[in-house]
Amino acid sequence: MTGRVVVIGVGNSYRRDDGAGPAVVEALSGQVPEETLLAVSDGEPGRMLGHWTGQDRVIVVETVHAHPGNPGRLHTLDAEATARCASGPASSHGLGLGETVALAAALDRMPLELVVHAVEGEDLGLGPGLSAPVQAALPDLVDRVATAVQLAHRRLRSRLG
Repeated sequence: MTGRVVVIGVGNSYRRDDGAGPAVVEALSGQVPEETLLAVSDGEPGRMLGHWTGQDRVIVVETVHAHPGNPGRLHTLDAEATARCASGPASSHGLGLGETVALAAALDRMPLELVVHAVEGEDLGLGPGLSAPVQAALPDLVDRVATAVQLAHRRLRSRLG
Protein backbone atom coordinates (compact mmCIF):
# COMPACT_ATOMS: atom_id res chain seq x y z
CA MET A 1 0.00 0.00 0.00
CA THR A 2 1.10 3.55 -0.69
CA GLY A 3 0.07 5.36 2.48
CA ARG A 4 -1.93 7.73 0.28
CA VAL A 5 -5.44 9.14 0.35
CA VAL A 6 -7.04 9.44 -3.09
CA VAL A 7 -10.17 11.44 -3.96
CA ILE A 8 -11.77 10.58 -7.30
CA GLY A 9 -14.44 12.89 -8.68
CA VAL A 10 -16.45 10.80 -11.11
CA GLY A 11 -18.42 12.48 -13.85
CA ASN A 12 -18.57 14.74 -16.84
CA SER A 13 -18.76 18.50 -16.37
CA TYR A 14 -20.58 18.82 -19.70
CA ARG A 15 -23.49 16.62 -18.56
CA ARG A 16 -25.02 19.04 -16.04
CA ASP A 17 -25.35 17.33 -12.59
CA ASP A 18 -22.92 14.61 -13.62
CA GLY A 19 -20.29 17.31 -13.07
CA ALA A 20 -20.73 17.32 -9.28
CA GLY A 21 -17.82 14.91 -8.67
CA PRO A 22 -15.33 16.94 -10.70
CA ALA A 23 -16.66 20.16 -9.07
CA VAL A 24 -15.92 18.73 -5.60
CA VAL A 25 -12.37 17.79 -6.64
CA GLU A 26 -11.84 21.32 -7.95
CA ALA A 27 -13.18 22.83 -4.71
CA LEU A 28 -10.85 20.63 -2.61
CA SER A 29 -7.71 21.84 -4.37
CA GLY A 30 -5.71 23.69 -1.72
CA GLN A 31 -8.07 22.59 1.10
CA VAL A 32 -6.70 19.10 1.76
CA PRO A 33 -3.21 17.93 2.71
CA GLU A 34 -0.90 18.18 -0.29
CA GLU A 35 -0.12 14.45 -0.19
CA THR A 36 -3.77 13.79 -1.09
CA LEU A 37 -4.13 12.69 -4.70
CA LEU A 38 -7.06 14.48 -6.38
CA ALA A 39 -8.26 12.87 -9.61
CA VAL A 40 -11.18 13.17 -12.02
CA SER A 41 -12.49 10.13 -13.85
CA ASP A 42 -15.19 9.43 -16.39
CA GLY A 43 -15.99 6.29 -14.38
CA GLU A 44 -14.66 3.79 -16.90
CA PRO A 45 -13.86 0.71 -14.76
CA GLY A 46 -10.26 0.22 -15.92
CA ARG A 47 -9.38 3.83 -15.18
CA MET A 48 -11.15 3.67 -11.82
CA LEU A 49 -9.20 0.56 -10.84
CA GLY A 50 -6.01 2.28 -12.01
CA HIS A 51 -6.68 5.18 -9.65
CA TRP A 52 -7.35 3.06 -6.60
CA THR A 53 -5.40 -0.19 -6.94
CA GLY A 54 -2.75 -0.37 -4.22
CA GLN A 55 -4.04 2.73 -2.43
CA ASP A 56 -4.88 2.82 1.27
CA ARG A 57 -7.86 5.14 1.44
CA VAL A 58 -10.04 6.07 -1.54
CA ILE A 59 -12.94 8.51 -1.53
CA VAL A 60 -15.17 8.53 -4.59
CA VAL A 61 -17.50 11.47 -5.29
CA GLU A 62 -20.36 10.65 -7.64
CA THR A 63 -23.78 11.75 -8.85
CA VAL A 64 -26.49 9.13 -8.42
CA HIS A 65 -30.15 8.66 -9.22
CA ALA A 66 -32.59 7.17 -6.73
CA HIS A 67 -36.15 6.12 -7.35
CA PRO A 68 -38.03 7.92 -6.00
CA GLY A 69 -35.46 10.67 -6.19
CA ASN A 70 -34.76 13.72 -4.10
CA PRO A 71 -32.31 15.89 -6.11
CA GLY A 72 -29.62 17.34 -3.89
CA ARG A 73 -29.90 14.65 -1.20
CA LEU A 74 -26.49 13.39 -0.06
CA HIS A 75 -25.51 9.77 0.50
CA THR A 76 -22.46 8.07 2.01
CA LEU A 77 -21.75 4.42 1.20
CA ASP A 78 -18.95 2.07 2.15
CA ALA A 79 -17.51 -0.42 -0.34
CA GLU A 80 -19.90 -3.21 0.69
CA ALA A 81 -23.00 -1.03 0.25
CA THR A 82 -21.67 0.27 -3.07
CA ALA A 83 -21.10 -3.26 -4.37
CA ARG A 84 -24.68 -4.16 -3.38
CA CYS A 85 -25.81 -1.43 -5.80
CA ALA A 86 -24.48 -3.53 -8.68
CA SER A 87 -27.26 -4.45 -11.07
CA GLY A 88 -25.81 -7.76 -12.12
CA PRO A 89 -22.73 -9.95 -12.16
CA ALA A 90 -19.37 -8.24 -12.61
CA SER A 91 -18.16 -8.19 -16.19
CA SER A 92 -15.58 -6.24 -18.13
CA HIS A 93 -17.90 -3.78 -19.89
CA GLY A 94 -21.00 -1.71 -19.26
CA LEU A 95 -20.25 -1.30 -15.56
CA GLY A 96 -21.47 1.27 -13.08
CA LEU A 97 -19.69 2.10 -9.82
CA GLY A 98 -21.33 -0.80 -7.97
CA GLU A 99 -20.19 -3.27 -10.60
CA THR A 100 -16.73 -1.70 -10.66
CA VAL A 101 -16.40 -2.25 -6.90
CA ALA A 102 -17.60 -5.85 -7.24
CA LEU A 103 -15.11 -6.44 -10.07
CA ALA A 104 -12.26 -4.87 -8.07
CA ALA A 105 -13.07 -7.15 -5.13
CA ALA A 106 -13.13 -10.20 -7.41
CA LEU A 107 -9.74 -9.20 -8.86
CA ASP A 108 -8.25 -8.37 -5.42
CA ARG A 109 -7.71 -4.76 -6.51
CA MET A 110 -9.59 -2.97 -3.73
CA PRO A 111 -7.99 -0.28 -1.59
CA LEU A 112 -7.88 -0.90 2.16
CA GLU A 113 -10.82 1.48 2.55
CA LEU A 114 -13.30 2.84 0.02
CA VAL A 115 -16.08 5.30 0.73
CA VAL A 116 -18.48 6.91 -1.74
CA HIS A 117 -20.01 10.33 -1.20
CA ALA A 118 -22.83 10.94 -3.63
CA VAL A 119 -25.43 13.53 -4.46
CA GLU A 120 -28.73 12.75 -6.14
CA GLY A 121 -28.85 14.47 -9.50
CA GLU A 122 -31.77 16.10 -11.24
CA ASP A 123 -30.51 16.87 -14.76
CA LEU A 124 -27.97 14.82 -16.73
CA GLY A 125 -28.67 16.57 -20.02
CA LEU A 126 -26.01 18.07 -22.23
CA GLY A 127 -24.34 21.29 -21.17
CA PRO A 128 -22.31 22.73 -18.30
CA GLY A 129 -23.69 23.82 -14.95
CA LEU A 130 -25.36 22.07 -12.05
CA SER A 131 -29.10 22.12 -11.38
CA ALA A 132 -30.26 24.33 -8.50
CA PRO A 133 -30.71 21.44 -5.99
CA VAL A 134 -27.28 19.98 -6.72
CA GLN A 135 -25.61 23.40 -6.66
CA ALA A 136 -27.24 24.08 -3.27
CA ALA A 137 -25.95 20.74 -1.92
CA LEU A 138 -22.40 21.20 -3.22
CA PRO A 139 -20.97 23.06 -0.16
CA ASP A 140 -22.20 20.29 2.17
CA LEU A 141 -20.82 17.63 -0.17
CA VAL A 142 -17.42 19.38 -0.28
CA ASP A 143 -17.43 19.59 3.54
CA ARG A 144 -18.28 15.88 3.87
CA VAL A 145 -15.49 14.89 1.53
CA ALA A 146 -12.95 17.24 3.16
CA THR A 147 -13.84 15.76 6.56
CA ALA A 148 -13.47 12.23 5.16
CA VAL A 149 -10.03 13.15 3.77
CA GLN A 150 -8.88 14.48 7.16
CA LEU A 151 -10.18 11.36 8.92
CA ALA A 152 -8.48 9.09 6.37
CA HIS A 153 -5.15 10.86 6.89
CA ARG A 154 -5.49 10.52 10.68
CA ARG A 155 -6.19 6.78 10.34
CA LEU A 156 -3.20 6.38 8.05
CA ARG A 157 -0.90 8.23 10.44
CA SER A 158 -2.05 6.08 13.37
CA ARG A 159 -1.64 2.86 11.34
CA LEU A 160 1.79 3.85 10.02
CA GLY A 161 2.81 5.09 13.48
